[in-house]
Amino acid sequence: MLITLEGIDGSGKSTLHAALREPLADLAPVFTSEPGATWIGAAVRRAIAEQIDPITEATLFVADHAAHLARVVRPALAEGKLVISDRYSDSRYAYQSVTLQGIIPEPEQWLRAMHNSWTIIPDKTFLCVLPVDEALTRLKPQDKREHFERREVLEKVQNNYLSFARAEPSRFVIVDAMLPPGTVAQFVADAIRVMWVAGKKKRRRK
Repeated sequence: MLITLEGIDGSGKSTLHAALREPLADLAPVFTSEPGATWIGAAVRRAIAEQIDPITEATLFVADHAAHLARVVRPALAEGKLVISDRYSDSRYAYQSVTLQGIIPEPEQWLRAMHNSWTIIPDKTFLCVLPVDEALTRLKPQDKREHFERREVLEKVQNNYLSFARAEPSRFVIVDAMLPPGTVAQFVADAIRVMWVAGKKKRRRK
């Protein structure tokens, strides 16, 4: 089972990812993230820091995703493990479709086309949502932020995420990221446990 955590920068998504380790320890999940699960993640981080070019940046993210699937996600799923990823392909569709605006026609469709036929769609995606103003207060000082972390970018990215959730209501679970982190972690951990147990029962019947 593949679970992904999504949300704009400052939404508490990575804090949630870390907080799930203890309550779900007995399920022995594979905790992973994008970018960074493979060596290509370092190239992605360098491209972000140097702001080389939006197309270069986007294609490096796609390469990192492919390597992540090959090295981490597919092997873990093949062994019947639970995989919980901090960011996944939806981050690409939400963020890079903003940075590529005016550079590539219909950037979201272009990005999705690059993933079609080989990516794995998550079983469930928990989307952390909060006001952009609140998210900005949780980030580093403005002069130390990445270009993704500007208000105008985050507003568009969150709108993209919400449109994805409306298009796939059975996959997305909206999480109120204004709630205390412990409350959010407990809610998500309980939901994952219910899905995992139900999935195991279904597999046994087969």
